[in-house]
Amino acid sequence: MREKMKKLHPIMLAGTGSDVGKSVLAAALCRIFKQDGYQPAPFKAQNMALNSYATPEGLEIGRAQAVQAEAAGIACHTDMNPLLLKPNSNHTSQVVLNGRPIGNTGAYDYFRKSEGREKLRQEVCAAFDRLNARYNPIVMEGAGSISEINLRDTDLVNMPMAMHAKADVILVGDIDRGGVFASVYGSVMLQRPEERKRIKGIIINKFRGDLRLFEEGSRMLEELCGIPVLGVVPYFTDIHIEEEDSVDLAAKAIKAQQGKINVAIVLLRHISNYTDFDVLERDPRVHLFYTNNTDELSKADIIILPGSKSTIDDLYELRLNGCAQAIIRARREGKTVMGICGGYQIMGEEVLDPEHVEGEISRMPGLGLLPVSTTMNGAKTTRQVTFNDTMHGYEIHMGETTPTTQPSPLNTMDDGRGEGYRVDERCMGTYIHGILDNQEFIDMLLQPYSVKMEGAGKAFDYQAYKEEQYDKLAEHVRKHMDIDRLYKIMTEKEEDEND
Repeated sequence: MREKMKKLHPIMLAGTGSDVGKSVLAAALCRIFKQDGYQPAPFKAQNMALNSYATPEGLEIGRAQAVQAEAAGIACHTDMNPLLLKPNSNHTSQVVLNGRPIGNTGAYDYFRKSEGREKLRQEVCAAFDRLNARYNPIVMEGAGSISEINLRDTDLVNMPMAMHAKADVILVGDIDRGGVFASVYGSVMLQRPEERKRIKGIIINKFRGDLRLFEEGSRMLEELCGIPVLGVVPYFTDIHIEEEDSVDLAAKAIKAQQGKINVAIVLLRHISNYTDFDVLERDPRVHLFYTNNTDELSKADIIILPGSKSTIDDLYELRLNGCAQAIIRARREGKTVMGICGGYQIMGEEVLDPEHVEGEISRMPGLGLLPVSTTMNGAKTTRQVTFNDTMHGYEIHMGETTPTTQPSPLNTMDDGRGEGYRVDERCMGTYIHGILDNQEFIDMLLQPYSVKMEGAGKAFDYQAYKEEQYDKLAEHVRKHMDIDRLYKIMTEKEEDEND
């Protein structure tokens, strides 16, 4: 049995490129360390994502770190992702520091050397130090490739962060995209000597086929790099972990099906928080698909307008591509239309932007399905909420939405306030992300289609399902990775450590 309370070195999963599987492997290690009696916590100094989450304190972090915290069995905190960049429509990103937006910036201004850049470095290092004092071990995640040497001096998240944390770096390569030998070897060789010493292991991820075929490849990589290959992790499709990016959403644009309730999520260009639909997607009564095709929208029983990072821009595009007219027509024909956050704003009578928070357009007519008006402003609302007595979710939005006629709230908050708007059981909007994680709300949404639900199966406990998925992921990684060797690496004495 391992000495459970022994202090482990921080570990960083760094990548040969983007989308090599760092986030999911970090979640796996968080669950493994938890299972083994440690108290792990995730950390990513800087994240770029539209998919964010509200902490219990009502502050904003990247969704990936919230998922990793859940795998570790702890509440998420802004120290786990102190710097979040949320891309806007006009080639800039909103900068969220320690959970609060501090302004917008372009890529050039953000990555050039400046006094402000060093202040950000101090902030992310301080966040790590606070986290490291509370948890053991810290499971760190890099961003993109660690070999972007042109950005080395301004990098806050990869090797400079590993050096500050004195972390053991595990390099993750994606064999599924090809060129894994060159990408792994090149990533190691492009590091400075002091950085190279921190790379203690290699993981080959997303392997397809017979693992025995790569045994010689592992030996060759170890000889080339002088670094052990800790595992070759097979590609999987039977384990569900919430995604950080919307890369694969278009692949879910599958045609409507007979015998189920067809739910279409409108595929907005600036879609955000698409994990709102993970529970619904796995409900056996439902067939869920993403589309911006007007013919497919016409075949849906329920159309949901999701969150958006740029409401006015997406509303404008919906008018151009015909989706706006298709959604209005679907409502007229008795279909259900629901909006969440930006989708709720889009469903109203108008979106006003007098301060030009989103861009140059000051007013855009909405779809007119809800008697509400939205005014954008610079303040951002971020909070976890309890509503309708037992339901839970969170808000992350810019702007205020008010009724233009008699209020008809969809939800009642725990403080008695009304939230959202409900015209009837087939037309509604809300600011609450995660509303569809509540089974009672899903049942209410699907109730008008009860005839279709007969024989389609029963709903399931999503929280229990997620816990099961984290355990399956941990089992998968344990099976294909030398965890004992990893523990040895994380407890070995550092060369520069005093006796």
